[in-house]
Amino acid sequence: MRDFRDAKAMAKALREAMAEKQVEISHAQALELVAAQFGYDNWNILAAKIEVLEPKQERPEKITIQPAIPIFRIFSVEKAMEFYRDFLGFTVDWEHRFAPTAPLYCQVSRSGMLLHLSEHAGDASPGARVFVPISGAEAFQKELIGKNYPYMRPGLEQAPWGLEVSVTDPFSNRITFCEREIKPAND
Repeated sequence: MRDFRDAKAMAKALREAMAEKQVEISHAQALELVAAQFGYDNWNILAAKIEVLEPKQERPEKITIQPAIPIFRIFSVEKAMEFYRDFLGFTVDWEHRFAPTAPLYCQVSRSGMLLHLSEHAGDASPGARVFVPISGAEAFQKELIGKNYPYMRPGLEQAPWGLEVSVTDPFSNRITFCEREIKPAND
């Protein structure tokens, strides 16, 4: 048995039944007739009652996946800052220690790229590798060479997928910055 919560379906059924008898009514007119059948002055009042008794079902939240944030294991805060902040030009966004003498966990960033650096033994293993899309690879390589970092002079390499600048931090973590080439589709 239908009740007022089925008002829209009832209005649709009314329109269809009337159309079979060659009587055309608008959807709005059908809604007004259904509201009157339930004893309400107009459709807006009935619709408000339906909303109060049966709020709109919440739609499932849209799932979005954001870029991953790599965690690199470090063994020396001084060496890490010399490499990431001073050489690569990252900004230290925040630092955390559970106590003044506890290991450091921090976030560094540049142009939207985020990295977490951790002295905590269980967070990551040294020797990780990250591939980072970039634009302006040639300018980036020139910027790095211009810093005269004594432990690295990264080159610019042409790979089949793009122009790469690769660096390795003092803890054997490797970052490959790549300006990817978009190849035209074969016709």
